[in-house]
Amino acid sequence: MADEAMPVNENTALSADQWKALVGFEVGISSWIKIDQSLISDFAEVTGDQQFIHVDPARAKAESPYGGTVAHGFLTLGLLPAMARDALPAMQGVRARINYGFDRVRFLAPVPAGARVRARFRLLQAEERRPQELTFKYDVTVEIEGSNTPALVAQWLSRALFAEAP
Repeated sequence: MADEAMPVNENTALSADQWKALVGFEVGISSWIKIDQSLISDFAEVTGDQQFIHVDPARAKAESPYGGTVAHGFLTLGLLPAMARDALPAMQGVRARINYGFDRVRFLAPVPAGARVRARFRLLQAEERRPQELTFKYDVTVEIEGSNTPALVAQWLSRALFAEAP
C-alpha cells in the first residue's frame, strides 16, 4: 500500500487528518518545468554564481564535462516550492505553509540547459508540533525528462500553520 499513488485532483482540499493518513504514500507529481538558458542566466545574476558552466554556452560546450551549460543545483532546489504548489493537494484551514529545512539534499545529475524537470513527493511524516501547526517531511525526487538519474533527491520539511487547531 505504501507504494500506491494517492488519487486526488487539483481541486482537492484535504483535512489535517486526511494528510496524516497519507504517510508512506506518493502524494503528488508536478508538471514538467523547462530549464532554459534564460532562467539559468537570471538565477546566476541574482545569486552572483556566474561560473562559465552556467552562463557561457560556447565555453561550456568546449571546456565543461557536460557538453553545454547546466542549471545551478540551487536553481533546481529553488523550484521545489513551485513544484509542490503544482503537485500537492491543498489543505483545509491553512493560513500559511512555510519551509522548515532539509534533512538531506543530494545533487545527483546536472540539468542541461533546455531540459525539463518535475518533482515527485512522498509523504514521510505529518506530525502536530503545536495546536495550530503540523510539520511535514517529504521524500522529494526531481527527475530530468529522458534520464534515469534524478537531478536531486531531498528530504524536505515544511510546516502548515492553521488559524485554528486542525
